Amino acid sequence: MKSRGSPYVRAVLLLIAFSIAVGCSRAPNDAQIANHIPAKIKTDSGLQGKQLAVQSANGSVTLSGVVDNHAQREAAARYASSEPGVKQVVNNLEVAPSTPAESAQTAPPAAEEPKPVSHHQKKSRKHEDDSASGSPQEVAQTPPPAITPTVAPALPSAPVAPPPPPPPQKVTIPQGTALVVRLVEPIDSDKNQVSDIFHATLNNPITINGETVVPSGSDVQGYLVDVESAGRFAGQSRVILQLDSINSGGQTYNIQTDQYKKQGSPRRKNTAEKVGAGAGIGALIGALGGGKGAAIGAAGGGLGGGVQAATKGQQIKLPSETVLNFTLQAPVTVVATNQGPNAGRQKLDTN
Repeated sequence: MKSRGSPYVRAVLLLIAFSIAVGCSRAPNDAQIANHIPAKIKTDSGLQGKQLAVQSANGSVTLSGVVDNHAQREAAARYASSEPGVKQVVNNLEVAPSTPAESAQTAPPAAEEPKPVSHHQKKSRKHEDDSASGSPQEVAQTPPPAITPTVAPALPSAPVAPPPPPPPQKVTIPQGTALVVRLVEPIDSDKNQVSDIFHATLNNPITINGETVVPSGSDVQGYLVDVESAGRFAGQSRVILQLDSINSGGQTYNIQTDQYKKQGSPRRKNTAEKVGAGAGIGALIGALGGGKGAAIGAAGGGLGGGVQAATKGQQIKLPSETVLNFTLQAPVTVVATNQGPNAGRQKLDTN
């Protein structure tokens, strides 16, 4: 005989199983992703103690900081990409430059000083010289041989090598420095997608203590963190941009900046009401005429609704030469350069 409580127990167990399945299927949000990735990175003994920053926006994770070698840089990227919910990893980690060991210099051996000659040794040498050359009288009678001066040919002077150029000067650009850039290609919320790369040039030079560190015209690269196109009846267009690298003096440096956000105006609230009213009025006019007029009126109402539906909300269009402002979120060390590759490009007014 079956127990009366069996269907109730089975229903409770099915409800619990369904709740667990729904909870497990939820994808982690950006805050959870940004907290889980550093915990994974700290399990690697080579990455422990490294000051690494993790940012997550709509499944796009950005890593920044300094590591010792390329192996640690790739390992951190693998930890980030293995986190559930991560769609893309932007690896801005920098590898610290190695310091070469200074070569030891060996001093040349000192020249030996001549030993002093005693008075007894001088007499002995004089006696030996007199014995070899004869008596002093014979030496006085024999005239010395004539000496013909010999002129050595003049040697061509070796060319003087120019002094070596001064070593490149490294300068650290502090956090909070403003980066004013100018777009090379346009950006359109109706055409671009998330993770699209865009290019720009530095509109204003970066200066430290009055000296140019990165000249205007230097190439800058960024990507679209988020982009949304306005819908036909509702919704707003939106683009979010962020810079990730700058090229100066033939070298590319990874940078971390804040995000540039721009949001378009939404559709008006009474758009759907106008569509419905147009169809109703058309049908009402046709009904008053009856027969064929009713059909024409209904068609006119539908045509009015179709025109309204085809209208989209305001799209965001950033044309080429648009000037955008970013702020550096972490310091970056570069080699100071006075002349950029696009120095001839005319500077635009940022006001």
